[in-house]
Amino acid sequence: MGLNIKAFALAAGIIWGLAMLGVGLANMTWPEFGGSFLRVMASVYPGHVHDGSLNQVIIGSLYGAVDALIGGAVFAWLYNLFT
Repeated sequence: MGLNIKAFALAAGIIWGLAMLGVGLANMTWPEFGGSFLRVMASVYPGHVHDGSLNQVIIGSLYGAVDALIGGAVFAWLYNLFT
């Protein structure tokens, strides 16, 4: 039985986008929380800067959602190809 590519991609995008949003918002509340993680993500996603602003948290969340959506679709497609 194969994976539904659209459903898997959407689920991955939502989960990773919410994770990025959660860490970003937590970092705004507690500046020491998740700082290293957010700096790494800022180096991966072009245009995203870890400066603690709500604008950048939203941009990082959107980048993460799109990234995971594409990655999830590729993963599900490859899984279906090999099973």
